[in-house]
Parts: sequence; C-alpha cells; structure tokens
Amino acid sequence: MARGVKKRRLMGEINVVPYIDVMLVLLIIFMVTAPLLTQGIEVELPDAAAEPLDEDLVKDSEPLVLSVDSEGGLYLNVGSDEEERIEPATVVARAAAVLRRTPGTPVLVKADESVTHGRVVRAMVLLQQAGAEKVGIITDPLFEPEVIRE
Repeated sequence: MARGVKKRRLMGEINVVPYIDVMLVLLIIFMVTAPLLTQGIEVELPDAAAEPLDEDLVKDSEPLVLSVDSEGGLYLNVGSDEEERIEPATVVARAAAVLRRTPGTPVLVKADESVTHGRVVRAMVLLQQAGAEKVGIITDPLFEPEVIRE
C-alpha cells in the first residue's frame, strides 16, 4: 500500500430523519383535509338499529344522496354545488339524469331527525319519480354498550 493513503470505510446506515419529516407533513395534511371530505349538508341523523349497506352495492359507484335539512330544504350530492338548496323539480331532473347514466346507482335519503315523516316521504317520492326503484334511508347506528364479563 502506498504511504499516506487511508482506506475509507463505507457507511452502512440510513438517515431516517428526512423520512420522519415527510411523514409528519403528510400526517398534518391528512388531519387538515379529513374533515373537509364529508359529503353534502350536515344533518342530525336519527339513531336506528339498521343493518349497514352491502359493500358490493356501493363499491362500483358512489350513491346518490338526497339530504333533507331541519327546515325541509333539499340538497343533492350531484351538481356544481352540493351545499346549495334545490327545488323538487331540480331533484327529479338531476336524479333522473344520474339514474339514466348509471342505472345501478344506490339511492339514499339522509334526513335530519327533526324533519316530519311527511317531508321524508315526499323526498322519497321525488326519487321514485326520477326512476329509483329502491330508496334507502341513512341513519346513525344505535349505541349499544358492551356487556362487561368478568
């Protein structure tokens, strides 16, 4: 070996600090955007012990959701502004267009628990006029406390 030449040893460690920084930034982005991903208008759903929708039903297409707020206003998750109150004739026209384009689309009603039964039924009739064969109702699950076993 030549005099004065040092052999340099390779470093076999990975610096993970940049990866941790990226993960923290992604975590913050997801925490900020997650509340913004909710669909439609906010309503207080009634509690019911209903069975959840079959996953096969909603895996192929996004359901058509007609929301009814506490004053009876109608909102459809189709169109330019999902948070804009629309007229019953517009509900029928937009829902019919969606159902003609994709006939197997699940159709659901999301109504505030303070809305009268008559308004919910009228909303369901509008969807039937648009061509929906089956109309489901969205509810919050009942809270059933677990039995503590010793």
